Amino acid sequence: MILTMLVILGMVTFLDRINISVAGSSIMHDLNLSPSEWGWVQSAFILSYGLLQIPMGALGDRFGHRKILSAIVLWWSAFTAFTGLAGGLASLLVIRFMFGIGEAGSSPCSTGVISHWFEKGEVGKAQGYVWTASRMGGALTPFVVIPVMMWVGWRAAFYLLGALGVVWAVVWSWYYRDPSMTSVTSETRKTGNNAIRWNALVGNKQFWLICGMYFFYAFGSWFFFSWFPTFMELGRGFDKTELTYAVAVPFIMSMIGNIVGGHLTDKLTNRYGIKVGRKALGSTSLAVSAVCMFLAAFIPGKMAVFVFLSLCFGIFDLMLPSAWALCIDLGKHHAGTLSGAMNTAGNIGGFCCGILFGELVQQSGNYNLPLYMIAVMLIVSAVLFAFINPEKPIISDTPR
Repeated sequence: MILTMLVILGMVTFLDRINISVAGSSIMHDLNLSPSEWGWVQSAFILSYGLLQIPMGALGDRFGHRKILSAIVLWWSAFTAFTGLAGGLASLLVIRFMFGIGEAGSSPCSTGVISHWFEKGEVGKAQGYVWTASRMGGALTPFVVIPVMMWVGWRAAFYLLGALGVVWAVVWSWYYRDPSMTSVTSETRKTGNNAIRWNALVGNKQFWLICGMYFFYAFGSWFFFSWFPTFMELGRGFDKTELTYAVAVPFIMSMIGNIVGGHLTDKLTNRYGIKVGRKALGSTSLAVSAVCMFLAAFIPGKMAVFVFLSLCFGIFDLMLPSAWALCIDLGKHHAGTLSGAMNTAGNIGGFCCGILFGELVQQSGNYNLPLYMIAVMLIVSAVLFAFINPEKPIISDTPR
C-alpha cells in the first residue's frame, strides 16, 4: 500500500510539473513571451525545486514523512492551480518559483519512506516503480492537457490538475503512519544519531562525485521535462495532434527504462556485487544515451529525432533507480538528506539547461544546437558515475 501511494504521488508530481511544458507554445503566444523569457519561466521552478531539496529531505528524516509530504503536496497543488491565473511574465515567474518549493520534497521524502520500509535487496525495484510512475505522469500529461486546452483553454488544465494533489494529500495523511516503533527508528532516537553530520557529508569525495554525476545527468533529463514539447513543435514541426504521441512515447520508453533498471540493479547487485549493479549499469546507460542525443541533433527529420530521443530517454533512465538506490547505500539513515543533496545538484543542472537552451535558440535560431551540448553533459555524467565507490558509505550508521 505504501508503494502504491508513492507510485500515485510520482504520477501526480509529474502531471503537475510537465503540464506547463505541454502548454508551452500556447502560454508563450497568449502572454507574448520570447524563447529566452520562456527559458526563465522553466528555470524559475527548477531553481526553487533545487534549492529546497536538502531542507525538505532533512525535514522528512527528522519530523516524519506523513506530515511533511501531506503539507508539501497541498502547497504545490495550490500553486499548480494558481498557474492558471498568471497574467504575464512576472506573475508566472513568482508562481512557478513557489510551486517548486513544494515539489522539492517529493523525491527525497519518497526515498526516505522507501529506506524505512524496504530491505536493501528491494530498494532498487521500489525506486524503479516510483520513477516509472513519474514518467507515466509525464506520458499522460499531453493526453490530459492538450484536449482540455483545445476545449476550454490552457488555464483550465492547471485548475484540474491542482485538485488531484489535494486528494492525494488527504488520503496520505489519513492512511500513512511513520514507523516510529521500528527498531531502526527507535535505535536512531536513542543514540541521537538522527541529526545529520554535515561536516562528514560535505567533506567526503563521494558526496561531490554523486552530486556532480547527477548535475550533468539532470542537465539532459530536464530537457525532456521543460523544452522537449516546444522543441518538437517549433524545432521539428510536429503539430498539436502529432505532439500528443511524440511527447508520450519517449516518456513510455522512460517508464520501461525505470522498471527494467530497477529490477536489473537489484539483480546485478545480488549476483555480482554493488559495483556492477549500481556503478557499471549507471555509467554505461549514460554513455549510450549520449550517443542517442548526438544522433538526434545530427540527423534531420521528424522520425529520426522521435526515435533517437525516445531511445535516449529510455536508456539514460535505466540508471535512475541505481542512482537513487545509491543514496540509500551511501547515506543509510540519512538517505532522504543525501538524495535531497543529489537532487539539488541535479536541479542546478536543470536550471542551467533551461536558461542555456533558451539563450542558444534565441541567439542562433537553431533548436538542434543545444542537443549537442546535452550530449556532452551526459558523457561527463557517465565518467563521474564510474568514479563513485558504492561500497564505501558516505555517512556511517555508527553513533558518535
